[in-house]
Amino acid sequence: MDYFAQQLINGLVLGSIYGLIAIGYTMVYGIVGMINFAHGDVFMIGGFIALITFLILVSLGLTAIPVILLVVLLVAMAITALYGWTIERIAYRPLRHSFRLAPMLSAIGMSFVLTNYSQVAQGARVKPIPPLVTGGYTLHESADGFVIQLSNIQIIVVVTTIVLLALFTWLVSRTRLGRDMRACEQDQTMAALLGVDVDRTISMTFVIGAALAAVAGLMYLLYYGLVDFFMGFVAGIKAFTAAVLGGIGSLPGAMLGGLAIGLIETFWSAYFSVEYKDVAAFSILIVVLIFMPTGLLGRPEVEKV
Repeated sequence: MDYFAQQLINGLVLGSIYGLIAIGYTMVYGIVGMINFAHGDVFMIGGFIALITFLILVSLGLTAIPVILLVVLLVAMAITALYGWTIERIAYRPLRHSFRLAPMLSAIGMSFVLTNYSQVAQGARVKPIPPLVTGGYTLHESADGFVIQLSNIQIIVVVTTIVLLALFTWLVSRTRLGRDMRACEQDQTMAALLGVDVDRTISMTFVIGAALAAVAGLMYLLYYGLVDFFMGFVAGIKAFTAAVLGGIGSLPGAMLGGLAIGLIETFWSAYFSVEYKDVAAFSILIVVLIFMPTGLLGRPEVEKV
């Protein structure tokens, strides 16, 4: 049970990172009806921006870790949000009213552009950093010496995820921007006739999704202590899977799907073969979608005629 409890903690932390990325997927799909395949690479860009900002602050002589983390978070969110806005303006807006495959192909192309841009600009080698957040708590120690530990960085990741999920759920359900988003999700033409700035609403959706991806990139950097140019592809596929599993278009569903994927991977790696953890995750996704085609919390789409 001690080993199970430790793996449960590890799975929840990993699932929280997947969930943060998955929220960006589900927000864009809910409004535009398009899968932003470049979103995983935006997460990677956020991780690199966080790393570069950290190195700049350290080179300037700043040593207070809480201040460094706050500045890094704000800078990473701001610059990555600018990336999200630029990507929407260049790659997606001109193709919004084209045939359905065109935006998807543009998204895949933008994913390759960001991946290769990062490889050329930062190099192909893994970029490590020393642990910034250390320490933790010993929850239990068994008779055979196995210790259940909860590190401070794990607490930060989970608490940050919960706070952001609550914040953006409130934003979508209670604010003017959220009402505009829900109006565009139902009918963009009618929303425009009623005074909703559709272009601005969609751009803000990309900006918010990119900012969340930046937070996930920072959490990944702090938790694993490294970034590389290819991490966005793998994490993006897992987060997209989480969004589909939870019910794409649902913010709580995206987070639930992220937690499910993180727990599946962690427990499979702990009790079975780590080489087949991805096989296990995608196999369970297939089984769930066979019996629940809209995902765990998804709603059936109503065809407008």
